[in-house]
Amino acid sequence: MIFWAFSFIWFKQANETLRPVTIVFFRLVIAVILLSAFLFLTGKFVKIKKEDRKLFILLSFFEPFFYFIGESHGLTYVSATVASVLISTIPVFATLGAWLIFGERLKIINYAGIIISFLGVVVFILNKDGGFSFSIKGVMLLSLAVFSAVGYNLTLSKLVGNYGPVFIVFVQNLIGVILFLPVFLIFDFQHLIISSFTIKSILPILELSFFASCGAFILFAWSVRKMGITRANVFTNFIPILTAFFSFLIFGEKLTVQNMVGILIVIAGIFMSQINGHRHNIDDALTLTGKTA
Repeated sequence: MIFWAFSFIWFKQANETLRPVTIVFFRLVIAVILLSAFLFLTGKFVKIKKEDRKLFILLSFFEPFFYFIGESHGLTYVSATVASVLISTIPVFATLGAWLIFGERLKIINYAGIIISFLGVVVFILNKDGGFSFSIKGVMLLSLAVFSAVGYNLTLSKLVGNYGPVFIVFVQNLIGVILFLPVFLIFDFQHLIISSFTIKSILPILELSFFASCGAFILFAWSVRKMGITRANVFTNFIPILTAFFSFLIFGEKLTVQNMVGILIVIAGIFMSQINGHRHNIDDALTLTGKTA
């Protein structure tokens, strides 16, 4: 959770000198190299079934492609803390999506959690005059990331039973590199050539790749096997709190009482929406949602 909380901060640091697509592209390239080495050493490469190829492509379009388009550009307009609060609502909307598409029956407390979490976001981003206290463009871009992650989650539920979690992340990131390559070459390549490379700009990308894209995911997958999905997923509620704390220490970001109340309401809603878990394949999908890159 600490690695994922830091990922918002590392992106903001890299974004001081590099553009969003550049950061995402090189983050994915490095993550693919690291994950392929891990799969090779553990002998966990498998052949993708023909009928699953379209699902893997759709999965990769949702995440990392559309997800990172929304998250990376959204982070250029809002603080790391705001981004982490909005992204933390992914499990809530994934639960709602599972109900709408798969007909999952939820308990009253789950529906209440969905509503409360949404109200928490409203409390967090609205000022006392009823207007947005944060960039509406940033909020909309991060909303794209959230709904992309929901689409990813629902697609993932059809694959998670047949492939290992690390292999799935490797494949989606590999396809993601292919999808981002033309975008990077068209929009960011010329800017990259004239950019001055320093340790300050490169180190956050390495941290994002090693700690967030690989380390955090592998640690979480290991924890799920030891603790179970529901117990492990509860810990993700701490991400916005940790991000707010680290942002205060590193960037000097300050939160109002209203912001803190909003964060607590969001976390309470997320916790309520996940009580008693869901069908096994949906639960496995939820362990990866929004935490794969």
